Amino acid sequence: MVINTNISALNAASQLMQSQASLSQSLQRLSSGSQITSPADDPAGLAVSMQLTSETSRVTAASNNVADATSFSQTQDGYLQQVNTALSRMSELAIESQDVTKTTSDRALYQQEYSALGSYINNVSTQEFNGVSLFDAATLNVTTDPNGDTFGMVGMTLKSATYTTATSDNITSVSGSQKAVLDTEKAINQLASDRANIGANEESLSYYSNQLSALGNNLKAANSQIADVDVATESTTYAKDNILVQTGTAMLAQANSMPQSVLKLLS
Repeated sequence: MVINTNISALNAASQLMQSQASLSQSLQRLSSGSQITSPADDPAGLAVSMQLTSETSRVTAASNNVADATSFSQTQDGYLQQVNTALSRMSELAIESQDVTKTTSDRALYQQEYSALGSYINNVSTQEFNGVSLFDAATLNVTTDPNGDTFGMVGMTLKSATYTTATSDNITSVSGSQKAVLDTEKAINQLASDRANIGANEESLSYYSNQLSALGNNLKAANSQIADVDVATESTTYAKDNILVQTGTAMLAQANSMPQSVLKLLS
């Protein structure tokens, strides 16, 4: 029996320190909701989690880009619906102006409305979306995935000769009205084609949006498997470690009291 070196107490203290460290780790995990509270917990898992988190952020950014591009296309089509209404009315005015019972004054009134509608179409051609021209014919490359790949969104313009010819026609005469009928018909056909292109843009963007949504959800699920704590499992670990700490404390106190039995030998 020795006094200077209490092996039982040292072993009990070592076990108690391990239990306390495990208990502290469980507390951190449960309070943070994260399985990895420090790089030492899972170095490889931390590296993978960081990569997944970064990719998820890029997916979110790409989703925002696609959503903005969709809004851009929808704004374009909103204007073009009104342009279609205006061109249809202009075509109607051109036909009415050919009425042989109409006087020069009547045709002048038709021309006044025709010119106003033409001015409206010309004004639409200059409209912008957040400072970006809606109708300058430029192809806009929209980022559609976290790797930076893009989709070319076909542009269109209302400044082409097909539109400007129709908007500048004069229907104060029968011959001018006949020309305007043909020109507005061509403009309406061109508008139909342009709206079809915008529709194709919107459809493609919808597919990309759905794709990004699925990818983002899968990345979050994968990251959750690595980084998120399983509360049920960790609660069990916490309860076990808590009991071990209490038991270890009691056993350390018992081990420290053992050398006192030496006094009985000396008495």
